[in-house]
Amino acid sequence: MTRRFHTLDVFTGTPLAGNPLAVVHDATGLDTAAMQKIAGEFNLSETVFILPEAAPGHRADIRIFTPGAELPFAGHPTVGTAVLLAQLDGLSPGAETRFVLGEKAGPVPCHAVRHADGRYEATFEAPRRPAVIGPAPDPAQLAGILGLTPGDIGFDGHRPSRYGAPVSFCYVPVKTRAAMDAIRVDTRWCAETFAAIGENHPAIFAYTRQTVDPAASFHARMFAPGLGIAEDPATGSAAAAFAGVLAEFDRPADGTHAVVIEQGFAMGRPSRIALGLTIEGRAVTRVTIGGGAVMVAEGRLHL
Repeated sequence: MTRRFHTLDVFTGTPLAGNPLAVVHDATGLDTAAMQKIAGEFNLSETVFILPEAAPGHRADIRIFTPGAELPFAGHPTVGTAVLLAQLDGLSPGAETRFVLGEKAGPVPCHAVRHADGRYEATFEAPRRPAVIGPAPDPAQLAGILGLTPGDIGFDGHRPSRYGAPVSFCYVPVKTRAAMDAIRVDTRWCAETFAAIGENHPAIFAYTRQTVDPAASFHARMFAPGLGIAEDPATGSAAAAFAGVLAEFDRPADGTHAVVIEQGFAMGRPSRIALGLTIEGRAVTRVTIGGGAVMVAEGRLHL
């Protein structure tokens, strides 16, 4: 049997930048083990499998795999799949469409647009609000994991924290972009440190206010060795839970706020993630993630 697939670069409008994604159409007959093996074959941060039938009211139901594990939800697969479906549907320049993608974390409302110049972008509403998932490791331990000094950790009242929405991350504030560029992850110490606090698949999202692009709000890097991802060029699920970090430490006023996160620069894959968060009574009540995507390749799997 042959199965059609596409690859896209997500959170960018430029091919060979952003975060690569594979999307496999018509996953009929593929069990979890087969999907995991195919994701390992692509060896990208994530691979999406479109299920043969969608639940009522859904444009498509999807499953998402890293090279090492299945995820209930992820940002760049959602944006990339939404853009791909809009493109395959023949969306006209200047037009937009709305639909729902079914993911294990729940239904995800999406909005895709094709701009007059041909660029595609998509925005989705996160299926869950950010929540604290437990204590973070000691800052000195995190500094050791990242190859930094304890003095590099923390700024403007920000301290390490752990949030999920629903995928969990350890958020590590880093004072300078120079320190961000110097990060080198000690994977063995990382696994041991997080196992001690009950986290089996540690994922670290390091961030600083010092950016490459003056229009960006934060510069970030994400490492998830437990999921088979040495470093990720752009992490939409981490951006979604980051809304909780901002609510805790920056304490934005009630209303809707727009935050731009740049990521992937250390990998030569610059990415731009648009985070929207709505605050009511100092709590996050709504989170959106958006960005561009561009189709790069298409082909067939002979499986």
